Amino acid sequence: MGNAQEKPPGSGGGGSKSDQATPGSSRRSRSGGSTEKPRAQRSPEKGVANGTKGEKSHPGGQEAAADTSYLDAPAGALPPHLARLKNEGNHLFKHGQFGDALEKYTKAIDGCADADIDSPEDLCILYANRAACSLKDGNSTDCIQDCTRALELQPYSLKPLLRRAMAYESLERYRQAYVDYKTVLQIDTGVQAAHDSVHRITKMLIEQDGPEWRENLPAIPAVPLSAQQHHREKPVSAELSQARASRAAQEEVRRHEVRFTALKHEGNDLVKKGQFHKATEKYGECLAMKPNECSIYTNRAICFLRLNQYEKAKQDCDSALQLEPLNKKAFYRRALAHKGLQDYLSASTDLQEVLQLDPNVQEAEQELEVVTGLLRQSLMDSNAHTPRV
Repeated sequence: MGNAQEKPPGSGGGGSKSDQATPGSSRRSRSGGSTEKPRAQRSPEKGVANGTKGEKSHPGGQEAAADTSYLDAPAGALPPHLARLKNEGNHLFKHGQFGDALEKYTKAIDGCADADIDSPEDLCILYANRAACSLKDGNSTDCIQDCTRALELQPYSLKPLLRRAMAYESLERYRQAYVDYKTVLQIDTGVQAAHDSVHRITKMLIEQDGPEWRENLPAIPAVPLSAQQHHREKPVSAELSQARASRAAQEEVRRHEVRFTALKHEGNDLVKKGQFHKATEKYGECLAMKPNECSIYTNRAICFLRLNQYEKAKQDCDSALQLEPLNKKAFYRRALAHKGLQDYLSASTDLQEVLQLDPNVQEAEQELEVVTGLLRQSLMDSNAHTPRV
């Protein structure tokens, strides 16, 4: 068992021919060597059986076989041994092994050349996938080259355009990036990353080139309607559908947050203007959106106090204290509500809670003196009206 050598993933399945990259399409690794380094001489790591971490042995010494069924999934018009390389590249990419994934895509590209496979769509995908690996590894120049090759095979293909735009932007080639992002939006207006990048790059180009920045741009190609229609008619993968749903949910959360913040600011401004009734309406809209926002309850309580609606002020402070049991503002404002309701004992209790939390709140100390006096006076009045037996 200890002498077993680690096999490169996907070494079976007719990959012997594609182990040698053909001139012109091979890619060198980041260290400057060839695309595939021999791994057989590496000693297995401690706790590693057959070069694979974390696999438990079955009784009798049999190793648990990893699920490699994904390798045999069809991949367009590619023959099985090249489809296997592509599928393995996809698997490695998803697990963050971008350098290894790049090598698999390179072998698949070279294999297509060796086998004289004429499938522009499949080759376009392979180049675009290899470009994604280069982009992840910070090699923007190689990414641009592969995206350009992919676009020669399949003009107006969205992913190569988007990745090339990102690579251009990382190299601060903002004009070229702007053109690619705008082209992407002609194909699919729903690509939010392209919208965001166009806004960001526009500001940079204005700062860089001034008001005449558009005159320095390369020509933006007009995407044919046939290309737009072809993109719309492509079946949406489950992964893409999930990503779009996630982006839509994030956008909804963002809009919700922006609306909430705007309403809160409007309420605060109305309080400053003394328009307390209108302010309660704004705060009410806030609470309809976020019913667990403590500060909104304490803010609305101020308005109810100013409107002499003491019971409502008390209820809002009760709600705030349920959310934040040690909220000083809620205790203080509830004390004022109790005072307005002539419940001086409860007001005194809440003011003492404030001072216990923070002895330096002078307003609470002063209010406690007032409330204590009122409580004493109410007790005296009560005793005066109590009949003697």
